[in-house]
Amino acid sequence: MMRLIVLVCMALTIQTAQAVPMIQTATLNNGLRVLLIEAHNVPMVAMQLTLPAGSRFDAKHKAGSATMLAAMLSDHTAKHDQKAWADWLDFEALHLGVGASRDTLNISLTVVRASLPEGLDALSEALLQPGWDKKRFHQLQEDSIASAVKSQESPNVLAAQATASLLYGQSGYGHMTSGTAKSLKNIRLKDLKSLYQHQIKPLGSVLAVSGDIRMNELLPMLNQRLSTWKGKPKHAALFVSPIHAEKVQTTYVALPTSQALVQFSRIGIARSDKHFFPLFVMNHYLGGGGFGSKLMEEVREKRGLVYGVYSYFIPLAGQGPFVITLQTRASQADKAATVVRDVMKSMVAGDIDPKRLQATKDNLTGGFAQRMDSNRERVGLMAMIGFYQMPLNYLQGWTEQVDSVTVADIKKMAKKYLQPNDWNMVQVGPVKE
Repeated sequence: MMRLIVLVCMALTIQTAQAVPMIQTATLNNGLRVLLIEAHNVPMVAMQLTLPAGSRFDAKHKAGSATMLAAMLSDHTAKHDQKAWADWLDFEALHLGVGASRDTLNISLTVVRASLPEGLDALSEALLQPGWDKKRFHQLQEDSIASAVKSQESPNVLAAQATASLLYGQSGYGHMTSGTAKSLKNIRLKDLKSLYQHQIKPLGSVLAVSGDIRMNELLPMLNQRLSTWKGKPKHAALFVSPIHAEKVQTTYVALPTSQALVQFSRIGIARSDKHFFPLFVMNHYLGGGGFGSKLMEEVREKRGLVYGVYSYFIPLAGQGPFVITLQTRASQADKAATVVRDVMKSMVAGDIDPKRLQATKDNLTGGFAQRMDSNRERVGLMAMIGFYQMPLNYLQGWTEQVDSVTVADIKKMAKKYLQPNDWNMVQVGPVKE
């Protein structure tokens, strides 16, 4: 019977690996790396251009610059004002978007195969012909400031701001991508032009494509439109100064409400860390797996102390954050926080249930195939693989890597990352004496 189970598991692993298409790779004449997964079942093409121009490159006291640059690039171009640009994209049914994260600025495009030439025209125009309209800049800036002011009513935003500052201080990861009302007011149009001129370059960037297109059709179309785009960024895509963890602290942020949001945080890992999969599985076991996770069972299901509790970590070019968040009545916040710490202590002590671990891995591998069903999901994964210079067979080995994580691996990760005294805590809610 055991042999049969092993054979079935091996067969499922092989089928999953075979079901994930191989990533094709090529390089344009200007050095831009192109990754492609062909998918000819639907006449659609999705792509994402990922550039080293995220919020960690924001100038000092000007947090939100990368997000503002993304807003400008998506709003208008040198050829089209805001209305004409929106009308043309709508007429051609081109779904073009620009956004920023901590490490990257991303330009995405989704289009029917027949309109791919027009879609690439739009992407190259947004990329290479920014408008820099002063009036639109000030309007977008005012909108961003208003949104930032409104966001101060959100406990999640307040906790995220405090957590970033606690973990990273004044370094590039020490602020939210969206910035604050104060930092947004400091931004000038010349700051966006500077970020664009220094970081929007083909070397170190990656274009991920998935859909009804072949590489020998795609490359000529790209070279034709992007041949004038050249150079390398001023700051290398993956270079991050060593991150020195700030002193562990507890911070209380006042918000007039009867509810409390409690957020634990510590420095996690970089995307290149060899322990990614053991930590990934451990996090899912701890609090990333929803109602099947240890934290949800102990804090909510057994004790009814919270509305929800979850954990996550964000691997970046540098060491990203590892976070645990819960929401509860303010009167129960201390008790809920104590249970979270108790769960950490129990896992550090080696209390890992093999059956729960197997269920955790089954949950992860079972959901992986769904992530590969969508062109948009695929380009997001490929962009991550290309930008962080990961192996091209990463997707094929994903299920096997998750399955190979053992109880011993989880114990090792827990000892390293779940020591309660290594975690900051932010509590947002009623003023605490």
